[in-house]
Amino acid sequence: MTSSTDFWRSRDTLQLRVPAGLRSDPRALPEPEPEPVPEPETAPEGEAPSRRKTGRDRYLDLLRALALVRVVLYHNFGWAWLPLAFPSMGVMFALAGSLMARSLSRPALGVIRGRLRRLLPPMWLFGALMIALQIYDGWGPRSEGHPTWWWAKLAFWILPLSTPPYADELAGFHHHVEQSWAAQIIVPLWYLRAYLWYVLLSPLMLRALRRFPVVTLFTPLALSIVMNTFFAEQEFVYSRVWETANDFTMFGSCWILGMAHQEGLLKKIPQYVLPSVAPLIMVAGFWYLQTRPVDPTEPTDIESWPIAQALWSLGFVALLLHVSPSWEQWPRPLERWNGLVSLLNSRAVSVYLWHETALVVAVPLIDPLWSVRFFYDHLQWLLLSPWFTLLVAIPLLVLLVLTFGWVEDVAAKRPPRLLPYPRRGRGRRRAAG
Repeated sequence: MTSSTDFWRSRDTLQLRVPAGLRSDPRALPEPEPEPVPEPETAPEGEAPSRRKTGRDRYLDLLRALALVRVVLYHNFGWAWLPLAFPSMGVMFALAGSLMARSLSRPALGVIRGRLRRLLPPMWLFGALMIALQIYDGWGPRSEGHPTWWWAKLAFWILPLSTPPYADELAGFHHHVEQSWAAQIIVPLWYLRAYLWYVLLSPLMLRALRRFPVVTLFTPLALSIVMNTFFAEQEFVYSRVWETANDFTMFGSCWILGMAHQEGLLKKIPQYVLPSVAPLIMVAGFWYLQTRPVDPTEPTDIESWPIAQALWSLGFVALLLHVSPSWEQWPRPLERWNGLVSLLNSRAVSVYLWHETALVVAVPLIDPLWSVRFFYDHLQWLLLSPWFTLLVAIPLLVLLVLTFGWVEDVAAKRPPRLLPYPRRGRGRRRAAG
């Protein structure tokens, strides 16, 4: 039986493309991820490890960019195979854990302060706008029946130790958008909540990893299995404490594995161990997924099953880190993607925070086309296509990132830039000529 946390995490972006008067079979809103985030780390901090000459590892940058793209695609299409093909959340947490371990060569308090400085200002701006829009749409202290608790929960928009509050259903701005628009946009913030807890506990996890590497690595996975096997049917699974602990344990082993990679611990074990064990862990996760009671008419979504997702993500991340070529410069076939990958890494938090907004807003922009006779008679397939929704959402996302992405530069104490797209060096051009 799926808990309420799993239900919300598995909900996908609603594709409401046909106006109410023309729809005969409206689709129900099935997270992300929300599926998240993105990964809040956009630029490494601290000294580079001795084995690298530069501060950037282009291989890790590529993985982070792929993870962001996969998040957007999943929230638009809802394809159940996408989290299997590339488990973005596990990958992003592993990359963040690796960067955190590198930075912890400096005093831990300063490192934690720096991480919070990078994460919170973009979220505060996002939260201010989302709270204002929800209040304008009818949300308020009495909407949940607990006025005092409503005001207290707003503190989670300042420090997301738990999921920031949002309205499950609203008027939809006079029915111009889906009533669950706030849930679709805000639920993915579970990622920032989990990230915050990992950052706060990283000094302890790193110390434990150095003393008891194997036990530390598998403790979060073991806790996730125990929690979701023996306690998943209890009433407290609907609490904020359970929600936070469940996400923390689900991806905790991925975060610690990233730390182990940065510490060089993976290189100390025989090279055949990881490629031999990791597939077995993935097989265990896939087997567990296939044994879950689900609707036989729908594909089983791994996002709804914490144990399956924890096992699959850990095995997948282990293989990626085992390969880990540590590119100081791009291989020639990938050089053409340098600009896009660098841009996504520079605006990772903004892309994650605003991508659901773009997907939600795209739907009411498409709806009026149903009233155009030509579109209704000849292009219904286009209006119903999720590809068309994505095509409309991408420029919206670009606009949102251009509008709000500069906050990431300010948070990182960099000069704010409208579009941090890397420029090709003049020396290379002259050399090429």
